[in-house]
Amino acid sequence: MQLCEQNRILVLEEKFDSALDALSYINGHEVDLMFLDIQMADLTGMELARVLEGRKGKQSPKIIFTTAYNQFAIEGYKVDALDYLLKPFGYEEFLNASQKALKYFEKQTVTNQTTAEDYIFLKVEYQLVKVMLKDIVLVEGYKDYVKVHLVGKNAPLLSLTTLKSMEELLPEGQFMRVHRSFIISLDQIISISKSTVNMGIMNISVSEGYKEGFLQFINKWIN
Repeated sequence: MQLCEQNRILVLEEKFDSALDALSYINGHEVDLMFLDIQMADLTGMELARVLEGRKGKQSPKIIFTTAYNQFAIEGYKVDALDYLLKPFGYEEFLNASQKALKYFEKQTVTNQTTAEDYIFLKVEYQLVKVMLKDIVLVEGYKDYVKVHLVGKNAPLLSLTTLKSMEELLPEGQFMRVHRSFIISLDQIISISKSTVNMGIMNISVSEGYKEGFLQFINKWIN
């Protein structure tokens, strides 16, 4: 991509016309950012984004969509895309999107280096809400949103993001995904019975795909 070569923010590693070729490359390489066209061979760009989002235990590259169809903007937001470039776009728009990606990764680097972080910010309606990690009981996937259930609150916070993004955001060791639709706070567990976790506000079944990791957690208490 010629625009990538014109700035010093990005390093172009590969380019693909086929979504399946791109997926194969991503599965074997560490990719931070991808510019993804909606119209591609094999799969659409949106379908590829959902496939990447659904991978277990793998960090997905952040996405900037490029397309001539503005009706996909909301869909791009639902898969947590960083930006959305509407064709035809010029170098200025491309540079602004690249700088937005750079700021995101700089922020992530600072967050990863901060070991005492005890809160996160969530997009709730039109504002960012500060949420203390110790107050989170569980996170529930709900259509295109997540419900964040908090200690002492009757109604959960509703945030337009994905459960996959929340799984990446919440610190490992404090939170664990135990179901396709649930992430739980390990500190908030009331009791465990067979394959069910009692979180106080509800009982959650540990689904088959997440049992191995959960059993490793509870084995240190029962052995």
